[in-house]
Amino acid sequence: MKKILLSLFLCIFSISPTFAIEDNVQINLQQALDIAVEKNIDLRSEKMNIDIAKNRIKSANRLQNPEFNMFYNIGSAGRSEPQQLGFTELIEIGKRGARKNLAKSNLELQSENLRFAKFNLKMDVRVAYINLVAEKSVLDTMQQQEKLQEQLLNIVKKKVHSGKAPEIDELQAEIALNQLRTQVNTAKISARNALVNFNKVINPGEESNYDTRDKIFAEENNFDELLTPSPEDGMPDFDEIKEHALEHRYDIKIAKQQIDVAKRRLQVVSRQRIPDIEITGGYLYQSKAQTDERFKSGAFAGANIVNLPIFYTFKPEIQNAQLELQQTELKYISTVNKALKDVDAAYAKFLTARDNLNCYEKNILTSSEKLIENSIKSYESGKTDLTALIVMKQSYKSIIVGYTYALAEYYNSWTNFLREVNDESFDLYDDKDAL
Repeated sequence: MKKILLSLFLCIFSISPTFAIEDNVQINLQQALDIAVEKNIDLRSEKMNIDIAKNRIKSANRLQNPEFNMFYNIGSAGRSEPQQLGFTELIEIGKRGARKNLAKSNLELQSENLRFAKFNLKMDVRVAYINLVAEKSVLDTMQQQEKLQEQLLNIVKKKVHSGKAPEIDELQAEIALNQLRTQVNTAKISARNALVNFNKVINPGEESNYDTRDKIFAEENNFDELLTPSPEDGMPDFDEIKEHALEHRYDIKIAKQQIDVAKRRLQVVSRQRIPDIEITGGYLYQSKAQTDERFKSGAFAGANIVNLPIFYTFKPEIQNAQLELQQTELKYISTVNKALKDVDAAYAKFLTARDNLNCYEKNILTSSEKLIENSIKSYESGKTDLTALIVMKQSYKSIIVGYTYALAEYYNSWTNFLREVNDESFDLYDDKDAL
């Protein structure tokens, strides 16, 4: 039984899950954004709301359909009274224009919602793209560390066989290698899940699957390729960012448009109090079988005033419409206040991510690379033991992975900053002295 468990344990370390990303269509970030805007199923569904809103304008501007009337006398009345054919048309007073204006305001609201949905989709694609590249970068780092650990194991074996190191060093190096292989397997699954999420965000609804053209974060990071400013660039004053956000944020525009919709709705409800006019017309006639010769056939016309607000004045509907208007006004104030807080938080987060990335690139990476090189040489020369070297390698691996996630955090914090200012073309000042 122990042998079976040992065999299964070794299989876990030796067999690693694989996923084929080579068959996927490789695209860069800009292509991913374009494909998502063109093919995303949810966005295509959102676009249909525009056509629905346009049709509602036509419906709101409709004329009331006429009624056709026929009044036919039978029995004794049929021999003396005339027969009647006619129609009735209801003419609304002051209501069609109000309904049409409300429908137009709703169309503008739907247009803002569509622009907001498109913008959010682009931001989601950026995040999914960066996260996939980050997970691939971590996987690449882990695989490189696995190769280095294999080389270290070979060095240890040679030292053990030559009697320069105890046998326990070889066992310790093998355990470290097997542990690293489990981490490689985990990194592969994380990269695969990130790939699935990337396609989930694009959501093109077709057979093709997409993959990032960037396999890993390059040593010389191409920030332009990932549509992100360099961490060396300066930042404008926060007051300017705040004003920019208040001008561009879609949620503020939507909240403002909702006020207009509420005003239009109040107008529609208030005009229900205006009476309508009902026009009636037709033709009266007697057949030859009828006996009253005094009657002469001819047309008739009439008019009625209907929907007089006597018993019911639509007061509850008007009060509700007024309350809804007050709600939208409060919502607008709340949206502005929250927007400024969100922009402030995103701005601070981006500055922190930029500082952390600069710290990694200028201080931590260079020092850790020299440290690991010296540690390997010290072990080979017998100046340090294997335990110290393994601890140093694990520390170096953590630094490299931490740097990868610092890069991802920098890219994503920039995307989050764009999401809060609601402007994907926002430009930083090219002022390195501002750092």
